[in-house]
Amino acid sequence: MKIIVVGGTGTLGSKIAEELGTRHEIIRAGTKSGDATVDITSSASIQGLYKKIGSFDAVVSAAGGGHFGPFDTMTEDDFYKGIKSKMMGQINLVMLGKDLISNGGSFTLTSGILHSDPVRGGVGLSFLNGALNSFGKSAAYELKRGVRLNIVSPGLVEDSEKELGSFFPGHVPITMKRMVSGYVNSVEGIITGKVIEIV
Repeated sequence: MKIIVVGGTGTLGSKIAEELGTRHEIIRAGTKSGDATVDITSSASIQGLYKKIGSFDAVVSAAGGGHFGPFDTMTEDDFYKGIKSKMMGQINLVMLGKDLISNGGSFTLTSGILHSDPVRGGVGLSFLNGALNSFGKSAAYELKRGVRLNIVSPGLVEDSEKELGSFFPGHVPITMKRMVSGYVNSVEGIITGKVIEIV
């Protein structure tokens, strides 16, 4: 398969691309580096990515950010930054790619554990994760031509423990191998409309 990994140069995306790359052709797309570049907050940039790559069989997204910080100090703009990036950025990968992807292709998006196991300062990410999970579970059943859609919801991963572990008290980091397994399940399996929780 020809697989586009959006965020393919980041902590999660690079491991996903590495594993899938042992069996498939991988196009790594990052904001500033990779085989191609894309800004998922821009519909025009996403369209440009798809036009440049041409035919493809799967899209895996490990991209998009949101605000992390005390709820008391959050502004409306802080919420919208995450909506534009992590939520709509990933949704638009599906919206703009659903008619271009190969028959029987798949989209795999990334949410996160904070939708069900919140931490202090995580409001700006928790609501995005919940929205993405709901989108995946519902939109999957309206895609045509056998195209599938799943959401991977990983917990804190080992490679991020040093940087982020203090924000996740009581969370046991998951191995990168276990994290990647969820994406492999989505891309190479038959499931659709599922939230694959990796904890």
